[in-house]
Amino acid sequence: MPQVSSRLDGFTESVIRKMTRVANEYGAINLSQGFPDFDPPKELVEALKKAADEGPHQYEITWGSQGLREVLAKKQSKFMGLDIDPNKEIVVTCGSTEAMMAAMMSVCEPGEKVIVFSPFYENYVADTILCGAEPIYVPLYPPEFNFNREELIRAFEQKPKALILCNPSNPTGKVFTREELEFIANLAIEYDAFVITDEVYEHIVMKPYEHVYFAALPGMFERTISCSSLSKTYSITGWRLGYIIAPEHIINNAKKVHDFLTVGAAAPLQAAAISGFNLPEEYYESLRELYTEKRDLFIKGLDEAGLKYTVPQGAYYIMVDISEFIQDTSLTDNEFCEWLAKEVGVAAVPGSSFFKEEVNHLIRFHFAKKTETLLAALERLKSLREKASRGIIMS
Repeated sequence: MPQVSSRLDGFTESVIRKMTRVANEYGAINLSQGFPDFDPPKELVEALKKAADEGPHQYEITWGSQGLREVLAKKQSKFMGLDIDPNKEIVVTCGSTEAMMAAMMSVCEPGEKVIVFSPFYENYVADTILCGAEPIYVPLYPPEFNFNREELIRAFEQKPKALILCNPSNPTGKVFTREELEFIANLAIEYDAFVITDEVYEHIVMKPYEHVYFAALPGMFERTISCSSLSKTYSITGWRLGYIIAPEHIINNAKKVHDFLTVGAAAPLQAAAISGFNLPEEYYESLRELYTEKRDLFIKGLDEAGLKYTVPQGAYYIMVDISEFIQDTSLTDNEFCEWLAKEVGVAAVPGSSFFKEEVNHLIRFHFAKKTETLLAALERLKSLREKASRGIIMS
């Protein structure tokens, strides 16, 4: 029989999505996979009802409906401080997951190298390998998750084709400073590399931190492929609507990749999503306030449970240190998370799934949940230390 592709030999299933199944199996509160348990803005829901009744129900233009690209260009031009052409510099994709894959395939040749900060969202390395490229890992050091500049310079000295930048960061919640971004930008120019950004949490940034769009830095639009989605900003993760913003010659490549990957995003969902871009600017400030309140509520509960963590600056994830529970044992963070879901009733993601380095003492929670859901999860976590003291037994 013919052999299947060896390119996938090192792959596992998504650990994040696996933990949702584990949560469902044990009836645990799912703080693993990052999706809300509350509704999107009512304007979007009403627009979706209208689209269901009136359409469109057939294929849209492959790279996104004209109406959606126009409102998207208007909104992002304002926030990014750029003049984005809706017809030449945007592709609408099936979520930011496809946007990242299309971006990688648009600029990377097999055998080239791509810089990936570690910890990383698990898709980045998979995307790199699927493109036939080779990842170069640069560690982010806790608790602030800053990078070592000499290590980043050495990575660029290997002549990478691109660097992947998640800002605000999943899983750490780090918001890169302007000065850090300018340092990266200068290296990208010096070594003639692209920067592929994942900015899906662009509007979930807690004060006093501010999101700086990498493409808006001087001289960087020409070499930046900006990927994002509507999922987190409008609480519609299931709609799978993302986009790429980049210079025309890169977008022309991305259009081809997107066309042959998925043909196009769902037409009625694109029509309904237009209403989201018509929300007032106050919506984005209220989103920041909402997630700041949720973060503060959650870390207060972690304090009461006596757990150690890194305070996130953006996004809606928090890394929690479980060293005290697994020290002097042979337990892995994967085993701990399964025990946590089964015995405590809260699901988390094992931190090792985000790191190239050997890291076994961190787990990731998310707090994009209703207040009552977070309070219920925190109440359960109060029993963690007492249950762990009896011994963590895996069956």
